[in-house]
Amino acid sequence: MHGMPVARPKPLSHLRVLDLSRLLPGPMATLHLADLGADVISIEPVDEEEPPDARRQLRLVLSRNKRKLRLDLKRNAGREIFLRLAKDADVVVEGFRPGVVDRLGVGYKTVRDINPRIVYCSISGYGQNGPDRLRAGHDINYMACAGVADQIGLSGGEPALPNLQVGDLLGGSLTAVMGILAGVVDAAAHGVGRYVDVAMTDSLMAHSVLALSTLAGSGRTAPRGEDLLSGGVACYNYYRTSDGRYLALGALEAKFWERLCDALGRGDLKPKHLVNGEEARRVRAELQAVFEAQPAEHWRRVFQDVDCCVTVVLTLEEAIARDQAQARKMVVETECNGAGKFLEFAPPLKMSDFDFEPDPPCSREQTRTVEILSAAGYSIAEIDGFRAARLVGW
Repeated sequence: MHGMPVARPKPLSHLRVLDLSRLLPGPMATLHLADLGADVISIEPVDEEEPPDARRQLRLVLSRNKRKLRLDLKRNAGREIFLRLAKDADVVVEGFRPGVVDRLGVGYKTVRDINPRIVYCSISGYGQNGPDRLRAGHDINYMACAGVADQIGLSGGEPALPNLQVGDLLGGSLTAVMGILAGVVDAAAHGVGRYVDVAMTDSLMAHSVLALSTLAGSGRTAPRGEDLLSGGVACYNYYRTSDGRYLALGALEAKFWERLCDALGRGDLKPKHLVNGEEARRVRAELQAVFEAQPAEHWRRVFQDVDCCVTVVLTLEEAIARDQAQARKMVVETECNGAGKFLEFAPPLKMSDFDFEPDPPCSREQTRTVEILSAAGYSIAEIDGFRAARLVGW
């Protein structure tokens, strides 16, 4: 009817992505693309073992809104199938060590020769060049090598190990998405794609801007737990309460600090806002004595209507149950046949004319062999032959 709103396609519904990666950064990067509508084909080994039950939830989450194809890339016939798919793809993502995809015959130059528009993204720990390029590593190693791990933890204590894999999930996946989308925009404008080389160590280093500014300004980084945002000032810190919980105080601006002091009846601390060193430790000790006299719920009520950046440190269970998380629809709960309730996060952005739609979790373990290869021009007889030869999985 005239005047009725026209349904818009998903933002990336025109994009086809082949995902060769198996470790966390690549699948997380393509999850973001798939949630925004990209047709992501996750290519897995024919003989890959199923993950243990403890990791099944993670596997299912990372497979959301993707199609799966098991393919033997170690054989020439499997490589030819991949290259036929790559000829019409927009993006390839891989997460092997440097040189592996070239030895398999599916590297950037090979794909570019048949598809000049391809955006080919390689995600690795240390990048495609340099003396560390072939070294093994995980998130903990990339944080260590980037100088980030040294900055995380309490003053005088050991480096802390966060339960958020900063190098993998933010350094690897989000940097990759940024590079991929930049390449796609460029390819749409000029008809030629790009090779995107993502090193998780580089990404961690590039975002460690506060430590770098301290280094540039004073000639050295601050010791662990003593920079402006790592515990060096009393107005930006954690404080224990009487019931063993913690408060997060982020009163960096003078107005927030003054409101905090008024709420606590400690106007004498107002001049001590951004003191550092030994004086900061004394102010922190005084605030700690105040906060540990009452439980967290008391302080939540005290600061409910005081605009000064004080919040209770929540568990994940508490965080996802909050009205704010519910209002933002950040948690998706579905029923998985045979496995009960299935919990996962929604995408971390909201966009006009776009409603997030997760596919059924229990369908994500199914391969889509016939569907994918038929669309690539293979006949049912050819696909059956591939299956019989174990070039593709069932």
